[in-house]
Amino acid sequence: GSMRLGSLTLPLHPESLQARPALRNYDGKKVVVGIRPEDYEDAEFDKDGHPTISAKVTLLEALGSEIMVHFGIDAPTVDSGDPDAVDEAGGGANAVGRFNPRSRVKPGDTATIAVTTENLHFFDHDTRDAIWD
Repeated sequence: GSMRLGSLTLPLHPESLQARPALRNYDGKKVVVGIRPEDYEDAEFDKDGHPTISAKVTLLEALGSEIMVHFGIDAPTVDSGDPDAVDEAGGGANAVGRFNPRSRVKPGDTATIAVTTENLHFFDHDTRDAIWD
C-alpha cells in the first residue's frame, strides 16, 4: 500500500503493518504521520534504497557529526502539543532531517531526501492516540 502526505506519496512499508495491525482499519482515512529527524537522510548517502521525496531546504544547523536540515513539505501541519515547537504559517509543514555531515545541500536547494518508511509513527487523526493493535 501507499500513503499520501499532502502532495507526496510514499509506500507503506510492510513492517509498519506488521507492527501496527490496527493501521489496516484506517485504509482510506486520515491519520497523522510522525517522521523523526533520524529517518530523513540526504539520498546521496542512503545505501538502503529508501523511497525519496524532493523538498526545498530552508535552514542548516551544522553540528559536527551531523547536519540538521530544515525543509518544507507540502503536507498539512498538526499541533504536536509541544509548547516549544515552532509554528509555521502558510500551509506547508516544516520538517527536520538528520543528514550525514558530508551532505552538500544548502539553503535554497531542492534536495532529494530518503525516508526510512519502516520507522514511521501513526496516530488517529481525531484522538491523536498512537495506532498499534
